[in-house]
Amino acid sequence: MEPSLIRNFCIIAHIDHGKSTLADRFLEITGTVRPGEMRAQFLDQMDLEREKGITIKGKVVTMSHTAPDGQTYQFNLIDTPGHVDFSYEVSRALAACEGALLVVDASQGIEAQTIANTLLAMEYDLDLIPVVNKVDLPQAEPERVAAEMQQAFGFREDEILYVSAKDGTGAREILDAVIERVPAPSGDVGGPPRALVFDSEYNSYKGIIAHVRVKDGSIAKNDRIKVMSSGRVADIVEVGVYAPGPTPTDVLEMGQVGYVATGFKEVRECAVGDTLTVDRSVAVEPLPGYVPLKSMVFAGLYPSDGEEYNNLRDALEKLQLNDASLGIEPESSTALGFGFRCGFLGLMHLEIVQERLEREYDLDLIVTAPSVAYQVVLTNGETIMVDSPAKLPSPNELSEIREPLLDLTIVAPHRHVGALMELMHSRRSEFKRMEYMQGGGTRRDGEEQPGDQSRVVMEYTIPLVELLAGFYDQLKSKTQGYASLDYTFAGYRAAPLVKVEILVNHHSVEALSMILHRDAAVAQGRKIVEKLRSTIPRQMFEVPIQASIGSRIIARETVRAMRKDVLAKCYGGDITRKRKLLEKQKEGKKRMKMVGQVEIPQEAFLSILEVGGNN
Repeated sequence: MEPSLIRNFCIIAHIDHGKSTLADRFLEITGTVRPGEMRAQFLDQMDLEREKGITIKGKVVTMSHTAPDGQTYQFNLIDTPGHVDFSYEVSRALAACEGALLVVDASQGIEAQTIANTLLAMEYDLDLIPVVNKVDLPQAEPERVAAEMQQAFGFREDEILYVSAKDGTGAREILDAVIERVPAPSGDVGGPPRALVFDSEYNSYKGIIAHVRVKDGSIAKNDRIKVMSSGRVADIVEVGVYAPGPTPTDVLEMGQVGYVATGFKEVRECAVGDTLTVDRSVAVEPLPGYVPLKSMVFAGLYPSDGEEYNNLRDALEKLQLNDASLGIEPESSTALGFGFRCGFLGLMHLEIVQERLEREYDLDLIVTAPSVAYQVVLTNGETIMVDSPAKLPSPNELSEIREPLLDLTIVAPHRHVGALMELMHSRRSEFKRMEYMQGGGTRRDGEEQPGDQSRVVMEYTIPLVELLAGFYDQLKSKTQGYASLDYTFAGYRAAPLVKVEILVNHHSVEALSMILHRDAAVAQGRKIVEKLRSTIPRQMFEVPIQASIGSRIIARETVRAMRKDVLAKCYGGDITRKRKLLEKQKEGKKRMKMVGQVEIPQEAFLSILEVGGNN
């Protein structure tokens, strides 16, 4: 295929703005999928994606489109996720493209991820094609949304395309615009082969399958592949493109997007961001890879059955190959045994990983309460990262604790500004700026006044930990579901933080301990012990549940003992006989309390999340 006839582009948008539906229309128009095989959200193959109605993994598909002049072009389309937690997937897709379709819902307008993904695409210097989708809806306002896009991103009015992805109106015009506006891939056709790995997956027969964009040269199926970072060499099992399923070809040429089945069995032998070449003509300079993302949220994953530990480790390694933003390290807990401390990009990412492990690998998991990583400065001047309360040094070794901050962008209708400000004030946030995206009229004194349809962009700095405790649910409820948010990491700042330990029967349960702001520690500790009292089952002995900061107890609840009536067989007789039985029972309960083990169910760990959501 001539490089001048190739177009590589992706679709970027906020969640639920119609990316996958638009991709469906492209597949139908180009004849890539036969009508009998077509189904809604065709590229979303995962059960989770179809159930939740969101894209989790970027999907590649190769299509052939005939232009109005009769020339046939090869399109390589990447459908990207829209949720903020999967922005790393989007950034990798952008590195494999020359252009992007920026899709905005005509009924909702510009949202937070629309802004974030557009700025990301501009960083990669991609040519953007603005598209207003869902123009067929009764509540659609395409002119208003187009005006927003012109104001926010500087598009010209004649650049904006209008489409209804549901019925296909305007979809063919978008494909024609891709030919005109997206440049052909550039590179050295005859030079040493170099291909960037932008995604990967594991196949038990073909080993690691690398999703690649060939930047220079070509890679043939009879070549021996070489990974430039590790120097590992292997015979290629298969090369091909996704059309839409894996379709073997003889060669991948410069500018094409496809896959290389490497045959590697070890997960670490071919990572996302690596450069592949061939040993017959080794490239000298590797391509610039990706900056590894820092995990934002941490949680412990433990098998409910200790025998499943090795299965969990294998499952996590294979999942990490398919999800480069997942961080893993082993850890052990006295309460839960051996498991893994995992890093995630956000709460949605944590939820998806947990569900994928349980479904795809048939595991039964216990997940601890999510936490964030703190920067801890020791008295000797050393700075360490602590992602678990169990790793926090003793108070006499601490100089200060710094918490991670986020730059938060919220987009919402202007009528919800008051409710949003109230919510943000309760979350230790700092206001930065506010901007209306569209004027709604003019007052008598000549000043502009926002109309009912105007939207406001609000920017705050907020501690990451404040987003974990039900923030997203409260944001949606206070704005009737209209608000959207996006965030970026903004560094660390010192704060008065303390470690709150939970003691069950006078034994500290590390899996339940937390690092909290001093002002909220007592109230939060009280809520947690109250919740645990109703979650931990009653024993034959009294079980105290306490929250403490160091040696100071800040809250206590007691699970009452189950009562066994030892006097039931005493009818009549001397009182000393009854007293003797009661004393004997009292001694037995005391001894039982000293040696008794309290089983803590998984609901106890989940209850901490519920408590956090009620703040």
